[in-house]
Amino acid sequence: MKLTTVTNVSVDGVMQGLGGADEDRRGGFERGGWALPLFTGESEAYLGQVYERADAFLFGRQTYEIFAGSWGTWADPGDSPIWTALNTRPKFVASTTLTDPQWAGTTVLDGDTAAAVADLKARPGGELQVHGSGTLLRWLLDQQLVDEIVLLTYPVVVGQGVRLFPDDGPDRALELADFRAFPNGITAQVYRPAGPPQYAS
Repeated sequence: MKLTTVTNVSVDGVMQGLGGADEDRRGGFERGGWALPLFTGESEAYLGQVYERADAFLFGRQTYEIFAGSWGTWADPGDSPIWTALNTRPKFVASTTLTDPQWAGTTVLDGDTAAAVADLKARPGGELQVHGSGTLLRWLLDQQLVDEIVLLTYPVVVGQGVRLFPDDGPDRALELADFRAFPNGITAQVYRPAGPPQYAS
């Protein structure tokens, strides 16, 4: 399977608390719910198509608990490709502390995560998708396990919160594989890791 990361960010790179006011208040974050007012129409349909491509999902613990407490508890609305994908396909969580996941179809990867992810990628299928899970995403990039990055950028500056990439960290070049712009101002970029970046002399 191809490992694809899917991340929603503001223009200033914030990925925390996009879904609701109380979704993720770590660090005193008070500006949750910044993405939902914009998540309509073509961009919503696009993300639904992304979820439909998934054969399995891989989460970090924080994002898993947010998803399990929402998508994992809501009744089937009957018309949501996101709900259907998340509730009918295998889910894997990279965690050394989660022992009793309640969301059906969940397996905890609590040993050698790199080996476990490499094993998942070696299985037949289309995509192993990572949604959110910033700490895990950065680690997967460092381990050179990411094949594709889907980045949805929302036309808002949140001004606080956890960002996709910290101020200090490894550098990397990205190759643009696809790009879309939606009427509501959201853009979707699809990147592939392309080794170290080049710098002007």
